[in-house]
Amino acid sequence: MNHKASHTTKGNPVIEMHDVKKSFGANHVLNGFDMTLHEGENLVVMGKSGSGKSVMIKCLIGLEEFDRGSVSVMGKDLTQLTAEDLDELRTEVGFLFQGSALYDSMTVRENLEFPLRRHTKKFGVIEDTTPLVTEALHNVGLEHVIDLMPEELSGGMKRRVALARTLILQPKIILYDEPTTGLDPITAKEILLLMKSVQEKYKTSSIIITHDPDCARFISNRMILLIDGVNYAEGTFNELSVSDDPKVRAFFK
Repeated sequence: MNHKASHTTKGNPVIEMHDVKKSFGANHVLNGFDMTLHEGENLVVMGKSGSGKSVMIKCLIGLEEFDRGSVSVMGKDLTQLTAEDLDELRTEVGFLFQGSALYDSMTVRENLEFPLRRHTKKFGVIEDTTPLVTEALHNVGLEHVIDLMPEELSGGMKRRVALARTLILQPKIILYDEPTTGLDPITAKEILLLMKSVQEKYKTSSIIITHDPDCARFISNRMILLIDGVNYAEGTFNELSVSDDPKVRAFFK
């Protein structure tokens, strides 16, 4: 059963998933999942461990083929894209991994240069990457770490550098996977404030995967609760947090 709270969302759709199903043998992970992300919106998706959040994200960026349904990103049907088209589309979709996923053998500068070297079709061959790298680090307040190695950074700094690496390709959509997990409360709040400033400056649309209600309350314009492989409930934090449904209330205890 899907509980859709009444709310108004502005902006055109930039991601649409409809009736998406994905199974691994007898394990039915997504059972007809629906989701729409609107332009300029922060959409939080909450679900328990093993609920299918990671699988949903992989289906969304073409890393996992879904069994049935439709997925459209910026008006493009994923099932109709060639591998080259899909790779090009991914330059418009930034991804901030839970563990930051920086390359340990590279300096901060080299980590940020890597996507620029890889996606020359979007920016061309850039002889001097320093201005772009410096700007990206400036936007997360870390210009001074440009020549450090990841092992020399704190957990919060790694998350910021990873966000800078995401921003350097100037994506229109950012996918955040548990952005505050493993961080102390003060650093987690700093990351959330940074995410808000990024949205305001770059006018990005974002999907935030989290199990943290404090994160959801602070960052979300709208929320989806992923339960039993479907969009079980949808609405603002305030709407969902006062629901009488025990499955919904369990997320806000």
